[in-house]
Amino acid sequence: MPSLKEIKGRIASVNSTRKITSAMKMVASSKLHHAQVAIQNMLPYESMLEHILKSFLAAEAEAQTIYDQPRPVHRVALVVFSSNSSLCGGFNANVIKMMQHIVADYNRQGITGVEIYPIGRKVYEKAQKLGYDVQGEFSALADKPNVRQCIDIAMELGKKFAEGQVDKVELVYHHFKSAGSQVLTRKTFLPIDVEEELERDHERDLTSIAATKESQEYLKKNRKKKPKVNAEGKEVPPLNDNFIVEPDMDTVLSQLLPKLAHLSLYTALLDSVASEHAARMVAMQTATDNADELLRQLNLQYNKSRQQAITNELLDIVGGSVNN
Repeated sequence: MPSLKEIKGRIASVNSTRKITSAMKMVASSKLHHAQVAIQNMLPYESMLEHILKSFLAAEAEAQTIYDQPRPVHRVALVVFSSNSSLCGGFNANVIKMMQHIVADYNRQGITGVEIYPIGRKVYEKAQKLGYDVQGEFSALADKPNVRQCIDIAMELGKKFAEGQVDKVELVYHHFKSAGSQVLTRKTFLPIDVEEELERDHERDLTSIAATKESQEYLKKNRKKKPKVNAEGKEVPPLNDNFIVEPDMDTVLSQLLPKLAHLSLYTALLDSVASEHAARMVAMQTATDNADELLRQLNLQYNKSRQQAITNELLDIVGGSVNN
């Protein structure tokens, strides 16, 4: 049985660790809120672009561009999103595991030309260690999402696709649904499947940082969609789909589809950043709860040992007096 001094030392150590995990949980919670605001600020642009493209597709089903034409796959580019730091549960490990699985799957198909675009230091270091064909290093994006740099990456990938240097581009990231749910996603970036892109899952909880399953279910049941209203308090009517297209549909789509690709890459980055902070918040909350339980057990053990020591001393005193 450990001595009272050893137990007291462990209690002090666990208390110190608990303070760190509790502080990290609060920091992750604050960063998650900012990430949710960034996604919320992007949604109006996403909704309008989606509305316009759906209207165009409904009006002109035969319109096509080079970016939505599939071709035989010989070279592939993977854009993989991770974080720059750890202590976020299985967030990075799951992304790296899926990246390795995809590369191995393509190798089994005889496709060895797989390029990796790593967004985040963890996946960059792992891809370098595994000897993959790494195209640049974009770790700064994982800490400070930048739409301009995302557009540059998307334009580089679009240029390679148009020139035939790559035949397919895929994204590997965590789709942020809520603070307690982040879905590891593998999505085709190029060629663009417009219908699939416009029907992707938009369900996101951007108003809460509650991570427990019970709280998420409660919010889902009690949340009602409010109609859009103007400054006078009147409900805003739905958008008019009667667009006038100049000079022609193909030219307009050739401009809009790259914008959809830019938005898709930026959205994946924002989802990944929000998912990282949510995963770290949950991991630190779990660590804090475990520290509380360990402290409870250590305090109980300390009190038992202290009581046993007092009892032994009393027995020695009583035994000595009886002998005398």
